[in-house]
Amino acid sequence: MLQRNLSTALDVPVLIPAYKPAEPLMAVVRELLDRGVRHIIVVNDGSGADFRDRFHSIDLPGVSIVEHAINLGKGAALKTGMNYALVKFPECPGVVTADADGQHHPGDIIRVAERLAEEHESLVLGVRSFRADVPLRSRLGNDITRFMMRIIMGQNLADTQTGLRGVPATLIPHLLRLTSAGYEFELDMLITCKHISCPIAQVPIQTIYIEGNKSSHFRPVLDSMRIYFLLLRFSVLSILSALVDYLVFWLVWRQFASIGRAQATARVVSVAFNYFAVRRVVFHSRQRHAIVMPRYLALAVANALLSYAGIKFLNLSLGLPPIAAKVAVELPLFIANFAIQRDFVFTRRKA
Repeated sequence: MLQRNLSTALDVPVLIPAYKPAEPLMAVVRELLDRGVRHIIVVNDGSGADFRDRFHSIDLPGVSIVEHAINLGKGAALKTGMNYALVKFPECPGVVTADADGQHHPGDIIRVAERLAEEHESLVLGVRSFRADVPLRSRLGNDITRFMMRIIMGQNLADTQTGLRGVPATLIPHLLRLTSAGYEFELDMLITCKHISCPIAQVPIQTIYIEGNKSSHFRPVLDSMRIYFLLLRFSVLSILSALVDYLVFWLVWRQFASIGRAQATARVVSVAFNYFAVRRVVFHSRQRHAIVMPRYLALAVANALLSYAGIKFLNLSLGLPPIAAKVAVELPLFIANFAIQRDFVFTRRKA
């Protein structure tokens, strides 16, 4: 059984996106070939003429080199390699992605491939141990992203930024449709898994940082901002929806002095805006409106009724002005709405 699993794993293509690679890329490719890996896809992400010799040195049997004319970003390189794998190896269970900077030991790459071969419908993450000797920017970046993922997506993952992943073939078509092209693509991958109910498996791997990880092209400030903005999309759109809701509520209440009319009008306008924005921008939902919209509208109606009842109670019983009462009631409802949309409305459940 173990021998058969290993043989299957060696057929899983290993995908390495590379931009201006250092020597570790050549060493990893050669050791993977020595260990029996049969298919390696290296995407040259516009490294330029100065690096042509380095890619030529790994132009070996079993290695496919795909080139971008210009640097398009890690996410774009991963999508190019995944698309190539599905076309070139249509029967493969998926691909294993690994970084070009030597952070991933060939033995760990094969272990992730074995796990993918066993669980061919799961995304497999090779998770590192973030000890005190790990570079500060990597340790802090992972800790912050883990915390935000737990809050925003309800997922407790040990290593959200790992580049060593076993990506199942069933997930790849969803990923190819994503618009993200940089480092945020790997976070988008986790969010996509959440909303199509793709299981995530975690495999412990060695933690390797060569010379403080100086060969990495990750830009701590800019790339972290792009990643965290991705996580905050729901909050941003919810705030915009709330501003629309409050503005319409205030205008209608000023005109008619009716909480019921103001609440109903404001909610219809804000719900229409929020539904289309959140469905595509935050949750990447491609389910039919006939499936998603009834859930969303049921939540919106329940939310509106609870909000109306709470506002009336605070206004009549405690004398709070309508706007103040609305704020007091809808802050806890915001948290509940997010969790319900995340786990029920926009999540595709397995049959």
